[in-house]
Amino acid sequence: MKKLWVMTTLSAAVMLAACNKPADSAKKLETEDAKAAYSIGYMTAKSMSAQVPSLETKSYIAGFKDAYAKKDPAIKEEDMKTVLMAFEAKIRKEAEDKQKKDAAEAVTKGATFLAENGKKAGVTTTASGLQYEVIKQGTGAKPTATDTVKVHYEGKLLDGTVFDSSIKRGEPVTFPLNQVIAGWTEGVQLMAIGSKYKFVIPANLAYGEQGGGPIPPNSVLTFEVELLEIVK
Repeated sequence: MKKLWVMTTLSAAVMLAACNKPADSAKKLETEDAKAAYSIGYMTAKSMSAQVPSLETKSYIAGFKDAYAKKDPAIKEEDMKTVLMAFEAKIRKEAEDKQKKDAAEAVTKGATFLAENGKKAGVTTTASGLQYEVIKQGTGAKPTATDTVKVHYEGKLLDGTVFDSSIKRGEPVTFPLNQVIAGWTEGVQLMAIGSKYKFVIPANLAYGEQGGGPIPPNSVLTFEVELLEIVK
């Protein structure tokens, strides 16, 4: 409750700025104080927008101006607390409903993608549902589940969003093969050193119903993985 109250109050500045046309905003940012005020508003609202995606800005600005001018509020302050608690509950429910809807849609999209991808030439589907395609076949040894491996990789969501990439970082990653997602543990064991494979990993072999970080729940993931070394 306190968090929402503070967040809502601080972000008022950006709502004021948002009501101006870009040209008007530029005219009012001639002083350092004006620039600082605009920056506070913009950055606060930017971080807030994920939690409060929509707001009645006219009412919001009216409340901000009244408080700054030390006028009596249009709503009693004790009533504001009740209103804000109800608003917070509404926002939370909307977010939960959206998450459930997105998760259900991800199941359908994932199943469709796996079914279509499995029909492509060169794609092999294992008993677990993992799909792989050989981009380059190496000639070295193959790791076991208890080995530590060094790899280069790039992971994407089905919409093409790159959520992790050692290639972009310019540095390979080393890890024990039994301490990663199940799709990796199974898939990398199929590779000989020097190989590069493309994996399509079902959600149940990746981050499942919970998701993780930038990966939404029930996400089918694609990875391009190059096995550089089995680390002894």
